[in-house]
Amino acid sequence: MARLNVNGRMMDIDAPPGTPLLWALREQAGLTGTKYGCGIAQCGACTVHIDGEAVRACSLPIEAVGPNQKIVTIEGLSEDVSHPIQKAWLQLDVPQCGYCQSGMIMAAAALLAKKPKPTDADIDEAMTNICRCGTYNRVRAGIKLAAGL
Repeated sequence: MARLNVNGRMMDIDAPPGTPLLWALREQAGLTGTKYGCGIAQCGACTVHIDGEAVRACSLPIEAVGPNQKIVTIEGLSEDVSHPIQKAWLQLDVPQCGYCQSGMIMAAAALLAKKPKPTDADIDEAMTNICRCGTYNRVRAGIKLAAGL
């Protein structure tokens, strides 16, 4: 049993040790916005925030996250799609298929929280998520729009 603080709510997760946080969130907590992509922390579809840091949830065992750490999923980023990144994504129609976009949005939100006016180099460094549709130019434009650049 793991006790996790997810989107501001304490949850008891009944999962065996070693269970990746991704599966605890999707299967036990019912938060399916965080996606499975590769299972080896490379693609970023599973990105969530832990204490404000963008983390790949597919390779992080639940026992590595304590009850005092704050996990935020795409469902917890905003209640009404009012986060600046979400607004920019909608305005620019950033996603194509959309599968990777919850992870992209979470990575972009973490970037803007640390660097409200990121440079292209900052974006390149932070945005390591993979998009099979190749929406990288629209992702960059969305980040810049949300940052007011």
